[in-house]
Amino acid sequence: MEKEEKKIPVKHYKYLGLLTALAITFKLLNDVTAGKLVQLGIFSVSAATIFFPITYILSDVFTEVYGYSKARSRVWLLLLCSVIAGIVYSIVAFLPPAIGFDANEAYVRVFSQVPRILVASWIAFFFGSIVNDFVLAKMKIWTRGKHLWTRTIGSTIFGESVDTVLFFTLAFYAIIPTSLLVTIIFSALFLKVAIEVVMTPVTYKVIAKLKKVEGEDYYDTNTNFNPLIIRN
Repeated sequence: MEKEEKKIPVKHYKYLGLLTALAITFKLLNDVTAGKLVQLGIFSVSAATIFFPITYILSDVFTEVYGYSKARSRVWLLLLCSVIAGIVYSIVAFLPPAIGFDANEAYVRVFSQVPRILVASWIAFFFGSIVNDFVLAKMKIWTRGKHLWTRTIGSTIFGESVDTVLFFTLAFYAIIPTSLLVTIIFSALFLKVAIEVVMTPVTYKVIAKLKKVEGEDYYDTNTNFNPLIIRN
């Protein structure tokens, strides 16, 4: 008689689904607002710069509490949702307007710019997020779980640098003056890191609460860091 295979119990988390939904929401918001450049004091930046760092803060939470593999699977999930949304945006821009509908030009102008921005966003987000999660996971081991602020800020500097340079270069090169592009890149990076620093006390409280409620504080000591693995 064959021996029954021992099943490994699957751990269920209380807030992982909610955090994933929030991450998807902010990613989709970023996709449709990143194309608008705004002036914030002395900074010329994308409108998405204001709230996009929240996506990276959530990524820090995923990696710090649940581990790199779950954070990586969320990156793939966010990309899938973004691709689906991008297809819908393109269809909306292509569909002929109803008789009497006089706002079609505005829709076409906004959504017709989306494809290039979306592709840039996908590439930048993937590589930036993977770098962010990898650095945080490794730093957690190196610091033995101490000095959380060094991991959240350190990983953000690396991840957001990759994300920001890739996104703005791919999305706006040859569309806006190079001098403005360089200014936007440095302005956006400064603001993103600054937001991460300002939000550090909140990040501390959220992570501490989640670790207690979820009963999880994952260390990626035996993790396969291959970014192409989709499953947890």
